[in-house]
Amino acid sequence: MEFQLLFCCTVCFVVMVYGYKGRGDDHADHRSVPAMYIFGDSLTDNGNNNYIPAIARSNYFPYGIDFGYPSGRFCNGLTVVDYGAQMLGLPLIPPYLSLASKGTNIGLEGFNYASAAAGILDETGGNYAARVSMNAQLLMFEKTIKLQLPSKFKSQEDLAEYLSKSMYYIAMGSNDYINNYLMPNLYPSSKLLTPEGFADYLISTLSNQLVRLYNLGARKMVLVAIGPLGCIPSQLSMVNGEHGCIEHVNYLVRVFNSRLLQLSKTLTSNLPGATLVFQDVYKAVNDMVQNPNKFGLTVVNHACCGNGRYGGAVTCLPLEKPCPNRNKYVFWDAFHPTQFVNQVIANRSFRSEASVDCYPISVGQLARL
Repeated sequence: MEFQLLFCCTVCFVVMVYGYKGRGDDHADHRSVPAMYIFGDSLTDNGNNNYIPAIARSNYFPYGIDFGYPSGRFCNGLTVVDYGAQMLGLPLIPPYLSLASKGTNIGLEGFNYASAAAGILDETGGNYAARVSMNAQLLMFEKTIKLQLPSKFKSQEDLAEYLSKSMYYIAMGSNDYINNYLMPNLYPSSKLLTPEGFADYLISTLSNQLVRLYNLGARKMVLVAIGPLGCIPSQLSMVNGEHGCIEHVNYLVRVFNSRLLQLSKTLTSNLPGATLVFQDVYKAVNDMVQNPNKFGLTVVNHACCGNGRYGGAVTCLPLEKPCPNRNKYVFWDAFHPTQFVNQVIANRSFRSEASVDCYPISVGQLARL
């Protein structure tokens, strides 16, 4: 009986994975970009932390309950970049370490380098043991384009053109606050720097990283704002969240986001041929938290899967029973949004027409440049 169950699950897994790939390949002729390369944290990690000795993992049920299996996504289903890839005509982008660890022959649709607990700063997230920081993710991308991609192209010029037309999605910074600046007992950053000073430090570091990405061939970049961290169940569990989001935490995020917007403008002006789009995820999520009825949501301050106050004191545990009405919740666990919210964010940003969440153009418009 156990063997039959294992066999059935294995067959279902293979069918599902190739089913997703097939849908992407069917739209190969309608791709807006040749590939998407993703840099980020647990909001975009789709399995990389499964391959390193990390504490931050989600390779167990009920994670992936609406995806079909626990892939390593920190969600009940798809993430923003999953929906975004599909809207750009691409298949689901594979986690880099899943292929690198097996020596699998790589494709040309891109890679996801994101790692849960990672940050702009190398030290961020150290309380979760192993993670792949932004600098380390850039090293993996450099390895990709220098060692793994050249054999796929007839010339270096063809590779450069491919890289210039591809999309680069950078969603970093959340952990630099919740797993660094807001942990004064573990990190000295909040004692050494004011909120403005810390944001300046993050932006300066990120700017250098983005210039490095540009020098490696990236031209179409999306800079993703940090969401309203003061509204996540993890933060609410530490205070009396009955009065709404924690304003001083959201203030820190807004200070960073305002500088990130300016950085997108500065680098677009200073880097020939580059266009950087600012995606205001803070605005999108805050809209859902403040106006849930507009989106058919009913629960804005409690995790669908979690424990303690607001389901945020202890995040979703193995085999825990999640809420049945997941499309009514903003937050899936103590830190991350539900698949429904991810879909709304993607729809508001990746569509081909103008977006109120993106500056100066939508991600879809960026793809067509």
